[in-house]
Amino acid sequence: MSDAARVVIERFMRGLVRRNPEEPEFHQAVRGVAESITPYILDNQGYRHAQIAERLTEPDRIIIFRVSWEDDRGNVRANRAWRVQFNNSIGPYKGGLRFHPDCNLSVLKFLAFEQVFKNSLTGLPLGGAKGGANFNPKGKSESEVMRFCHSLMVEMYRHIGDDIDVPAGDVGVGQREISFMFGQYKRLANRFEGVLTGKGISHGGSLVHTESAGYGVVYFTQNMLERVGREIEGMTCSVSGSGNVALYAIEKLTQLGGKAVTVSDSTGFIHDPDGIDADKLEWLKELKGARRGRIEEYAQRYDRATFHSGKRPWAVSVDIALPCATHNEIADEDARSLVANDVLAIAEGSNMSCAPRAVHRLIDARTLYGPGKAANAGGVIASGLEQSQNAQRMPWTREEVDTRLRSIMRTIHAKCVAHGEQPDGSVNYVVGANLAAFVKVADAMVAYGAV
Repeated sequence: MSDAARVVIERFMRGLVRRNPEEPEFHQAVRGVAESITPYILDNQGYRHAQIAERLTEPDRIIIFRVSWEDDRGNVRANRAWRVQFNNSIGPYKGGLRFHPDCNLSVLKFLAFEQVFKNSLTGLPLGGAKGGANFNPKGKSESEVMRFCHSLMVEMYRHIGDDIDVPAGDVGVGQREISFMFGQYKRLANRFEGVLTGKGISHGGSLVHTESAGYGVVYFTQNMLERVGREIEGMTCSVSGSGNVALYAIEKLTQLGGKAVTVSDSTGFIHDPDGIDADKLEWLKELKGARRGRIEEYAQRYDRATFHSGKRPWAVSVDIALPCATHNEIADEDARSLVANDVLAIAEGSNMSCAPRAVHRLIDARTLYGPGKAANAGGVIASGLEQSQNAQRMPWTREEVDTRLRSIMRTIHAKCVAHGEQPDGSVNYVVGANLAAFVKVADAMVAYGAV
């Protein structure tokens, strides 16, 4: 990168931080993109004249509202909720809803900004958004969760629609919560439309939606490996997290002949050198699903497995690492351990899994590194496919959905290669993903004029 580009980036970031104070996650996400696209913008006068960078980092709108609900003891409770509608230049807003006590505007703006680029990469006509509430569903009864979801939709239904904004699930929001919200939307709007994705199969949901993000990150990893003449079969893999993304990534890894040896939750991680086979995985799904248990129980059940309290799995020597838990879960020291252990490929199943210094370390080491906006696009692909099925009033088979998912992930990989291939033949997937996504959105914004 030229010195001139660095000066422009620093000036731009100072302005962004001044306009958006106390939002570190959003600052990090924007800087990660700015480092890729600024040299390209400097070579294109049309983008500079249109102030694309400034406009692309300013949300179209942010809706903030109170959600009042009644707990099982009859006490009235109140939470704060947000919907960040970031950019709809290439299609209606699309992005998940997150229920977590640490949910805040900085996190949601970072996620919505990333969603703009992720959705662009899919090739589907989807804009970017994100939303959520600082509501903690853990420890709440099903009736309390239902009352909260119904109350949230009383306000949110005014701002969404199948051609306006189509929310989906995210952390703390699964099929149960989506179905509660969809039922309330249907009551309020008096319309049955594909306004939420991740619904139950009985009322407009899509097959493979639950598995899509986990399957997608493995498909992207498979594409990266195939380009360098390798394959997943026979490789050991570390996986973090124990939600749907992690569990279905393990499922697909196992189907392709790989061996996942770790899984984690907020208490620590387990290492099973024998691998998490299909039977163990089914037990894990029960543990983390209906039982909502802790991962430590796995080590108590299986003799060769060990539990590592309060730690992450990145010091375990493996061929592939799939972070599927949360943002910034791979710090610089974790990346150093992975590189020292000769990890071949890392693909982000969570958004912005790697901290900035970790990203640079992996790129410098020529590690095959798939950033989240490319590698974990499987979830929004399945959501887009669900929207298509809802619009057609025609459900597709599991094979049809999975074939489309695999094909779109392959296309995303090809776009990253086309925009990120280096003179030595390696691929900078960060630059490739950012540029490929940026060009489509920016060209649409320029075409619209000053709007």
